[in-house]
Amino acid sequence: MIDKYPRRNFVTKLSLGITSLITLPITRVTNTLKKDIENSTIKLNKNHNIDNQIEPKEMKNPIKNIKPLGFVWETADPFLFCVHHEDYFPKGNEVMGPDKSNFEGRHLGDDFIIKDGFRMYHGKTVPGFPGHPHRGFETITVVRKGLVDHADSLGAAGRYGDGDVQWMTAGKGVQHSEMFPLIHKDKENTMELFQIWLNLPKKNKMVDAHFKMLWSDSIPKFVNDEKTLEVEVISGKLGDKTAPTPPPNSWAADPANEVAIWNIKLKPNAKWTLPKASAGINRTLYFYEGSGLKVGDQTIDKYCAVEVEADMEITLDNGTIDASILVLQGKPIGEPVMQYGPFVMNTKEEINQAFEDYHKTQFGGWPWPKYDQVHDRSKGRFAKHSDGRLEEKG
Repeated sequence: MIDKYPRRNFVTKLSLGITSLITLPITRVTNTLKKDIENSTIKLNKNHNIDNQIEPKEMKNPIKNIKPLGFVWETADPFLFCVHHEDYFPKGNEVMGPDKSNFEGRHLGDDFIIKDGFRMYHGKTVPGFPGHPHRGFETITVVRKGLVDHADSLGAAGRYGDGDVQWMTAGKGVQHSEMFPLIHKDKENTMELFQIWLNLPKKNKMVDAHFKMLWSDSIPKFVNDEKTLEVEVISGKLGDKTAPTPPPNSWAADPANEVAIWNIKLKPNAKWTLPKASAGINRTLYFYEGSGLKVGDQTIDKYCAVEVEADMEITLDNGTIDASILVLQGKPIGEPVMQYGPFVMNTKEEINQAFEDYHKTQFGGWPWPKYDQVHDRSKGRFAKHSDGRLEEKG
């Protein structure tokens, strides 16, 4: 039997660790209304006469805000946040972890400071995040390099990476682990991924947990005529490319919500106009690779977020090296958000209930030999679903 008390301590650490990184507003409804007022194009004069005071749309600056990026990226409703993991892991040992000589000077179990090019996160043998609970939102894990081993309380498992995406609806509750096995013994195991948290509306927060794989060969790529632009369409639609269907209870499942996750790659000196979305949609561009990118008329520093007017076309004019930009876009849910560690609900009472339910039920328990579960080194990319369905990609 797995000892429950160390498990409870781990969940407490995870909750406090995440909470120290992320502070969400109790409600975004008020903030959204405030922004709408501040960004209004109607300006009253002293006599409250609005004649001739409407600012022409074509003269409006498409850039609303620019912010430098840290480890955790701020996002706009319906997203909760995004984390960019980039680790240059060394060669793997027999258990697919770093050699123990790499553990010196680390706070194992809570290692979030880069040392020798990588972090162990909550892992003590293999880097990653041993089994932990979630409720009330979705995780979208976009793996650009390296591999992730998944296991969960529903009995599902998988190994994915090198362009694959896992989209998991936590719903009413699930435990899952995300470990980063160092598969290669003869070379470094570089890993890069985004984990994006997408909120669920109140009506869907207690749906059954579900996960879906978007394998790299199923993700469409939009390419311009000059072949200087490539966009991975992970969610939403761009031109004639439509992303794979998201999980059924996702906010992204309704096209009217215009949820888009696009990973843009621009060649040196490439220029492209990002098409407009509807008014009232939140759209943020995260410039995470490159130099000298111009968004509209403004040159943007590397590793900055640019919040833009979604209902305006905006030109991306690249510099002299390859550039990468992640786009997160969607219609705001517009409901109160209460977040504590791994749970995201609408009220404090619902957060308390989530903790109470988890301690009572463990969200189904943990059917695996260990919480930092990794799969056999020889296995390729695969997904085993809770209903027994097996996908194998090799």
